[in-house]
Amino acid sequence: MAGPRIGLALGSGSARGWSHIGVIEGLLEAGIEPDIVCGCSIGALVGAAYVANQLPRLKDFAQALTWRQIAGLLDVRLSGGGLISGQEIVALLRKLEISAPIPSYAKPFAAVATDLATGREIWLREGQIEEAVRASISLPGIFSPTRHGERWLVDGGLVNPVPVSVCRALGADIVIAVNLNGDLLGRRGLGRNERATDASPEFVKRLLKQVPAAFREQASAIVPKLLSSAPSKPGYFEVLMNSINVMQDQITRARLAGEPPHVMLVPRLGDVGLLEFNRAAETIPEGRACVDQALPFLQRYL
Repeated sequence: MAGPRIGLALGSGSARGWSHIGVIEGLLEAGIEPDIVCGCSIGALVGAAYVANQLPRLKDFAQALTWRQIAGLLDVRLSGGGLISGQEIVALLRKLEISAPIPSYAKPFAAVATDLATGREIWLREGQIEEAVRASISLPGIFSPTRHGERWLVDGGLVNPVPVSVCRALGADIVIAVNLNGDLLGRRGLGRNERATDASPEFVKRLLKQVPAAFREQASAIVPKLLSSAPSKPGYFEVLMNSINVMQDQITRARLAGEPPHVMLVPRLGDVGLLEFNRAAETIPEGRACVDQALPFLQRYL
């Protein structure tokens, strides 16, 4: 008899999402191969790399990332509803050969996004996979929304940060979920972790280039202060991300209470900030550690 179909729900969480790579590697090494992959935001990006058989290339890229390279991916635009247009992310996915129609892949895949006008949850299961990922990572206030047909789409974390329900809808019998936000609130004080939230000099330079020349001198004095944290009060990114963390934590608790996964993995990455994508060497092993700890529960089901 065929075994149960295993669904893997990869949650949102920005730079903490590199831990998804470690989770997938740990599962495969334990002989547990997901049949269905659903992702939200960074979870959609890593999940897309897995179904496209490009996870090793994404891992190599993540482990080699520097702050300068991160800044190069942040194509700053002050128009379009966000600080970053996101086209460099799409170009990266195509370079990594994570670029084909979603139905062409062997494993069912879905990326979760949010309809900006209606608030509806959108499951992206058709079209180019890199475009679906781009829509799913459209974090409000950071990335510009993505046009999809008649809709403007933003980050799926606004409605379904850990898409367990999507895995079940696609036919999963057993769902393994990864919650990247379960270790955040109450563990990292506002303004304490400046390194995790301050914008890099390269990012600030790109942002200032978008300011009209007549106002650039004044902006050059204001923008660095706006984007950095101070001992007495949080900076722009700190306020934005902690607000989103609170929101997503509450949404995640509500969604998972109604439809819990069979096994929940919660990497302990509360000290990893919004843009610290250069910390893959720490986050990937934490994903593996979560799988090792959960193996008794996984074996019970499988």
